[in-house]
Amino acid sequence: MSETKTSSTTSTAVSAASADGAPTRRPVVAIAGLAIETSTFTPTRTLAPAFHPDRGDEVVARYPFLADLADRAAFRGALIGHALPGGVVAREAYEALAGEIVERLRAIVAAEHVDGLWYDIHGAMVVEGLDDAETDLLGRIRAVVGPDVVVSASMDLHGNVTAELAHQVDLVTCYRMAPHEDTLETKERAVRNLVDVLTTRPVGSQRPVKAWVPIPVLLPGEQTSTRIEPAASLYAQVPLVEQTEGVLDAAIWVGYAWADQPRDRAVTVVTGWDEAAVAAGAERLAQAFWDVREDFVFVAPTGSFDACLDAALAPGAARPYFLSDSGDNPTAGGSGDMTWGLTRVLERPEFADPAGPVVLYASVPGPAAVATAVAAGVGATVTVTAGAAVDAVHAGPITMTGRVHAIKHGDRDAGTEVVLQVGSVFAILTERRKPYHHEHDFTDLDLAPREADVVVVKIGYLEPELFAMAADWMLALTPGGVDQDLERLGHHRIVRPMFPYDREFPEAPDLRARIIPPSNEPLGAIA
Repeated sequence: MSETKTSSTTSTAVSAASADGAPTRRPVVAIAGLAIETSTFTPTRTLAPAFHPDRGDEVVARYPFLADLADRAAFRGALIGHALPGGVVAREAYEALAGEIVERLRAIVAAEHVDGLWYDIHGAMVVEGLDDAETDLLGRIRAVVGPDVVVSASMDLHGNVTAELAHQVDLVTCYRMAPHEDTLETKERAVRNLVDVLTTRPVGSQRPVKAWVPIPVLLPGEQTSTRIEPAASLYAQVPLVEQTEGVLDAAIWVGYAWADQPRDRAVTVVTGWDEAAVAAGAERLAQAFWDVREDFVFVAPTGSFDACLDAALAPGAARPYFLSDSGDNPTAGGSGDMTWGLTRVLERPEFADPAGPVVLYASVPGPAAVATAVAAGVGATVTVTAGAAVDAVHAGPITMTGRVHAIKHGDRDAGTEVVLQVGSVFAILTERRKPYHHEHDFTDLDLAPREADVVVVKIGYLEPELFAMAADWMLALTPGGVDQDLERLGHHRIVRPMFPYDREFPEAPDLRARIIPPSNEPLGAIA
């Protein structure tokens, strides 16, 4: 960011040096947040340990880029918790974590003056009894740190930004890539924007202006990947708006499709110092999104699970051929517990013989099955039952007899993992659900994904390492808590009309910018 965009003057309340050159206090920035992507269609409850919280100095150490800003600001960690996407957060878990955040911030505020807060969230957390959990948590934080603290939020582009959340924050930004290859870049941008505002805004100046535009579109991430059009060109407009004089940051949220809440929809937010500039930027991005709504398509060829397997096994098909078992994707909020896909694989006669096409399947949780395999050891033949302990809507537990191929202990998400060879299928079983995004996730289990014929992964769009490995791939439209067929899931609480649920609108949507007042002023009515 250039200084001319943030302010026309460098006279500050908390800067690196006063007017006569004498050093002054660095601004103090507290860090807090809870992040999870929550499907309301997944029959699981997320508990506090799933957030793997970091506290105090652990929080600061978690983000290497903070060291580069240490000469401009002092950072104080409260609590940060990031959970694997999943089901609704239990209210008692949320209350425990939110309460600890508040108490830790209270201690920080009691010890020294706090100037800013970095709010590190996802934006699609659903808590029992709360429709806008991120706003609820920030309200509790505001009650402790006070109205004068400048808050900058970093979010996932699959999060949701209500008018209430936009009101409570002063700065907000989100990822600009899906898959999210710019995660750390986004978080660093949020912090740099915050430090820039704290160290360059004039004494007594207004808070940054925020322009917010809701867009009546709700699409799954697999139709809005920035790898392809129209999302690639749509998101390419974001930095152009950001470069406008008087603008600090610009962002487009696709929204989160697998929760049934009134807040679920696309949104644009532009922040800066010039009201006309931020309003024009937010409207430009919103109109661009609306204009291409009919052009969004899935990021890969799609089909039923059987059709995808047929394509993978067709003569001349490229190897390795990746299939996304998308309906139970644990990184979108699926339970990861479903056995539906593995059942279909094991039913195929092509895979009954150990000499058949090599299939890797990741994965199905089954703690008892894992314990049995571990007790028997590598090379032993065991009969085990796994899966559907939580999500048995489409298929029940699966019983398999096979040879223990590999065992691995100590994974952060999975705990212990085992590989069971059944015919030519190598099925990964875990103590706890785990996403498989990296080549080492397989090679650590003595599996060679590059040499396999078919690799089935519970995922939506392929993460970068898998995408690079795949000679070809398809997105299987399978059932589950993150079903790509949103109408099959059955949303009841989203605001209608909403594309693509509604193709005909009685009138054009209102894509005018709503100027959101600063948090220390009343929000008022926002249409």
